[in-house]
Amino acid sequence: MKLMNGMEYVESLREYNPDIQVKGKKVTSVADEPLFKPGINAVAVTYELAHIDKHKDIMLATLPDGTKINRMNALDFSTDDLLKKLEATRLICKWTGCGQRYLMHDALGALAEITAMMDAEKKTDYFSVLKGYLHHVQKYDLTCGTAVTDPKGDRSKRPHEQENPDLYVRVVEKNHKGIVVRGAKANITGAPYMHEFIVLPTRAMKKEDVDYAVSFAVPVDAPGLRMIAKPAGRPDDAEAPFSSNYGQSTALIIFNDVFIPWDKVFLCGEWEYTGKLAEAFANHHRQSCIGARAGLGDMIIGASALMSEYNGAPHNEVSHIRRSMGELIRITEGFYATGVAAAVYGHKTMAGNYVPDSVQSNIGKWMLAEQVYDIFRIAHEISGGIVVTAPTAEDMALPESGDLINRYLGGKHGVTGNERIQMARFIEDLTASKEGGFYSVISLHGGGSPEAMRMSTVRNYDFESQKEHILHKLKCFAKLEGTCKDCVTCVNDELCEQEC
Repeated sequence: MKLMNGMEYVESLREYNPDIQVKGKKVTSVADEPLFKPGINAVAVTYELAHIDKHKDIMLATLPDGTKINRMNALDFSTDDLLKKLEATRLICKWTGCGQRYLMHDALGALAEITAMMDAEKKTDYFSVLKGYLHHVQKYDLTCGTAVTDPKGDRSKRPHEQENPDLYVRVVEKNHKGIVVRGAKANITGAPYMHEFIVLPTRAMKKEDVDYAVSFAVPVDAPGLRMIAKPAGRPDDAEAPFSSNYGQSTALIIFNDVFIPWDKVFLCGEWEYTGKLAEAFANHHRQSCIGARAGLGDMIIGASALMSEYNGAPHNEVSHIRRSMGELIRITEGFYATGVAAAVYGHKTMAGNYVPDSVQSNIGKWMLAEQVYDIFRIAHEISGGIVVTAPTAEDMALPESGDLINRYLGGKHGVTGNERIQMARFIEDLTASKEGGFYSVISLHGGGSPEAMRMSTVRNYDFESQKEHILHKLKCFAKLEGTCKDCVTCVNDELCEQEC
């Protein structure tokens, strides 16, 4: 098995020649495109961390034969694996804001669960196909984009009812070699600098949508596949200390009659399982989102603490700053705790892998989706207006104006204007810039909207056991009426039958 480092990952991108454009221009080499560099840097971190001794416990997983692989390419085979995946995601995103690669981990876990289910119930052979593909991914240490969201068109209509039949990815041909697919996937994370895509259904289909019930894997440079991408982060922006180095591109992926061989097809026509597959992916991914946004919270907590010190109002001396820092910690660790609970209460599937507890993962993602705005607001309260009003990098570079800026915008004794402004820009970059807006929206909608989390939470909550418990208590109370009130309250049916 290969275990690439960051530079080897970058070089591996040169082996692919995808049809891709960004800001109106054709990209001839993804690895050398400046507009993708922050995104490539972010994914490279997922490779590099796996080679650092102190992080290997969470960044590496062990196969049954003892081989070590990157955890982003592994299934989870215990609750401890689920917890380490969460910790790895937090670590990656503490460095990068969004490491992007964890989506493939979530897709592989969901596919293992549902393909094994289909094989057991429908006598298909999808699980063995998935195991073959998983070996391929692990052998070459690939990074796969996860393509879930379809353009959808008129949201009031189902896929087969759309005026344009290609607003959801669909199968247009089948033969003994494979299938041909047509359509598009939108908002796809990290698409330009992936090796392959794993395509999943975005929703539950009905029998009439059978052509849209499809899941498969495909190389990024497959004939007929085209991408229209956005830049990653804020490349070459002197006032973006973070997102000029780390960012995330997204892309619209168009499938123009793309051939997929059967050994890369994980579902084709089994419409009854599309909703199960979409929800299984969401369950894995929402737990990962918890770790990702906790990593972002870590960065904002650190930057806010430094900014309060630079301003001469450190949290250990100023009560209202201490309260604000406490709120940042409460929010970040609060939703992260649900990710831990989702791991601890995870359960084994018939595929042998473990999945997070759905209620806990949905609640945690729901919390962070709404509370990310509070994190940004509190960081702004702590830091002050300089977060958005600092002089430009060009003015600071001029000797005369630079000296004036340093003289008048310095902080506490020993903190120069340049140091204070750099910290302000870091916070602006994460919370109040175009990139800050990006983080807020992906926190809200990435992995599903808050409404999707509400629906999943209610759908997966065990109401029956709670109702049975109440009925049981009422039965007990009725038996105790007119008898000795010193009885210990019964806790099971056997005790209920005993006389007071």
